[in-house]
Amino acid sequence: MMTAVVFRDRKIEIRKALVPVVAAHEALVKINLVGICATDAELLNGYHDFSGIPGHEFVGRVVSSPDLPELEGCRVVADINISCGRCEACQAGNHRHCGKRTVLGIRDRSGVFGEYCAIPVTNLHPVPENVSDEDAVFAEPLAAAMAVARQVKISENSDIAVLGDGKIGLLCALWLRHLTKKLVLVGRYPDKLAIAAAQGVETICCGGEPAAGKAAIGGKVFDMVIEATGRPDGINQALALVRPMGAVIVKTTSHEKSVMDLADLVVREVRLFGSRCGDIRQAVEYLKTGKIQLGPLVEAVYPLEEFEAAFSRSRRPGSRKVLIRMPE
Repeated sequence: MMTAVVFRDRKIEIRKALVPVVAAHEALVKINLVGICATDAELLNGYHDFSGIPGHEFVGRVVSSPDLPELEGCRVVADINISCGRCEACQAGNHRHCGKRTVLGIRDRSGVFGEYCAIPVTNLHPVPENVSDEDAVFAEPLAAAMAVARQVKISENSDIAVLGDGKIGLLCALWLRHLTKKLVLVGRYPDKLAIAAAQGVETICCGGEPAAGKAAIGGKVFDMVIEATGRPDGINQALALVRPMGAVIVKTTSHEKSVMDLADLVVREVRLFGSRCGDIRQAVEYLKTGKIQLGPLVEAVYPLEEFEAAFSRSRRPGSRKVLIRMPE
């Protein structure tokens, strides 16, 4: 038996559960450290009608891997999208959009807020020795932040605004500062903006309304705006700041619906991109370089039995990343 967190009927339970049985081509991973994500809060609020063990940002150690025994003992992170490998999307290399995919701790598959998790070996990526658990747990959200460069071309002269100083907004800014000389992070919390400023990112503090953002920036518009506010109205702030024929990349996933002016988007010929997961292997390689300092993003680390307190803390306005350390 193991201890696990379960979301059911919009309530949190901490209870005993069976250790997962490893299926063909899977490994059993002992979970070390897990990050609480904004998506977890959305799941509790009804996103994807999720019921079960949540959690997808983690680092752990492989304890059993019958099909690939050389993985046993390795610290690993994982691509959270588990695809069928056979459909048209998979054959084209678009496994994130497999119509039969499950998603670790999000969609039709148990996640990592339990002591153990069964994960396909093809989804696992070893963590280099020089990358700590505390940094490795950011591999999945860092990969999501890095995905924007797969969707739009970025050069050192790309004029980019990142909206939102939450975890994904900070990660986007901390990574993009290495790609462009023209970057600004727009947020609401001075202490969080200070994390980015300390690593060379220009920051602006303002309220959440579209007019407030544009006024704070002095009416400037950008080639690209990355919307990472976590709010359903964030798309309108992004549209207010992008130039004609510019690009808006949307990172927010919310159980609430967004309302936007499509006529404005059409008239100004703005390109709109949804942006979800990225390349975990690329994120791990980037972590290995030490070019990004993630320690300041962590607010607190709680033991599993205090999950409810940790979850409540993670949902406070302006909170940084809250981690859960699993029993040894």
